[in-house]
Amino acid sequence: MTPESVDEPAARPKATEVEPYGIETIPADHRHSRPLDLFRITFGGANTFATIILGTIPIASGLSFWNAVLATVTGVFLGALILSPMALFGPRNGTNNAVSSGAHFGVVGRIVGSYLSLLTAIAFYAISVWVSGDAFVGGANRLFHVPDNDLVRGLVYAAFGLLVIVICVYGYAFMLLVNKVVVVLGTALILLAIVAYSGTFHASYAGDPHLYLGGSFTATFVASVLITMANPISFGAFLGDWSRYIPDTHRPRTLMAAPFFAQLCSLIPFLFGVATATLVTNAADYTAGLIKISPLWYALLLLVVAFLGGMSTGVTALYGTGLDFSSVFPRLNRVRSTLLIGTLAFVFIIVGRFVFNLVDSINAFATLIILCTSPWMVIMSIGYFVRRGHYVSADLQVFNRGQRGGAYWFNRGVNWRSMATWIVATAAGLLFANVPPLLRGPFRDVAGGIDISLVVTLVSAVVLYVAALYLFPEPSYVFPDEGPRVVPVRSGARPAVVDDPKASVHRVRHRTKVLAGSPEERPNA
Repeated sequence: MTPESVDEPAARPKATEVEPYGIETIPADHRHSRPLDLFRITFGGANTFATIILGTIPIASGLSFWNAVLATVTGVFLGALILSPMALFGPRNGTNNAVSSGAHFGVVGRIVGSYLSLLTAIAFYAISVWVSGDAFVGGANRLFHVPDNDLVRGLVYAAFGLLVIVICVYGYAFMLLVNKVVVVLGTALILLAIVAYSGTFHASYAGDPHLYLGGSFTATFVASVLITMANPISFGAFLGDWSRYIPDTHRPRTLMAAPFFAQLCSLIPFLFGVATATLVTNAADYTAGLIKISPLWYALLLLVVAFLGGMSTGVTALYGTGLDFSSVFPRLNRVRSTLLIGTLAFVFIIVGRFVFNLVDSINAFATLIILCTSPWMVIMSIGYFVRRGHYVSADLQVFNRGQRGGAYWFNRGVNWRSMATWIVATAAGLLFANVPPLLRGPFRDVAGGIDISLVVTLVSAVVLYVAALYLFPEPSYVFPDEGPRVVPVRSGARPAVVDDPKASVHRVRHRTKVLAGSPEERPNA
């Protein structure tokens, strides 16, 4: 572990400068962030109306106020524990988590992380725009008598979506500025709810057992915990996008503390949702009900909360995917990749909102993402531990530069220990999933209708990956000189890095300029 450094980080670029870096390793003298910045972005991305909506689900499912609070706090705490190690890879390797995952999945197998990032980004970008757009239109309808129809909603979605894409194009510095504002202003506005609803809220709300999932309190409570856990876990693929700008001079515990406490702070919007859901007539139609019961002055502030939250969540989801796909498809630089993914995601929003009824589909899609992402995070965290945080950053870029070989080439670029674990653990979780009506596994009733899919996935990933490391030890060259922690090792010679004759012309061009030290191609701009 590296001791805490007192050196100042590099000078931060202006927010209005388009970020030049892609997924190439960021040089130490260009890393201008601190763990506090990671806290701000992570909390800003969770301090949103979409999180508030998640907070209403336990009440809408029939739980009492205090049981809903307990389920929410439990889910956030457990999810934050799983998430926090994912902050370690960016500072260590100077790149995003998908590329860093090549150390454990292989430099080709790391594409799994890229596609997980894509699916998560589209889903949560869509949810943030839908929820915040609907809340904004509902508030404007009450306050200013703006028509509430498909045309108005479409225009608001377009405004939100375009603003998010613009911020993502400018990049990290602009995104950090936005989240600094969201953290302070958004939190202050949410806390004003204590004043707005002080005369109507009662903590003695008893819930409605008729709304329990399958008529079971236990099933409902567990489901509420898992839904809450999904929020922090959804950040796993993205932490490296932001932490890669932090110098590798901070202790691991400091880096992990940033997202952990950011998620604990997300209890502010979560508990806002829990408390206010007890006030609306129909928690299933929460947004309209909240605007209706709010004092006029606070209904106006809810417009600001919706605007800030939709912008922040959308940015944190979309930014990383544009970044990562510039490496999967080297024809596209970071800006072009961001524009392409943003456009596709916006088309998904419009089609999903106005052509299909995708509420159930999004719930199932979000659960699917969590079941796919959580074992990936477990493998990354265990891998970091057994390798003592040792990585050869240059060898992580082999695939991106159209080369073969290096420490993480394994079997044609894929580490089947990790890949097999991920496939089996994800499939096991799907077998136990119970998200009606679309995602219902054959073993969904094993626990009396309780959705234990996430637990099955996490346990399977831990057991299978550790077993794979014992039964099929990894080669010595992926570990530091002092060797691995806990697991055995086998001898082996590190494959030489050679140019891939089948590499695309874009990768060859990128490799040539990077190895030549060209300042404009060292970042993927």
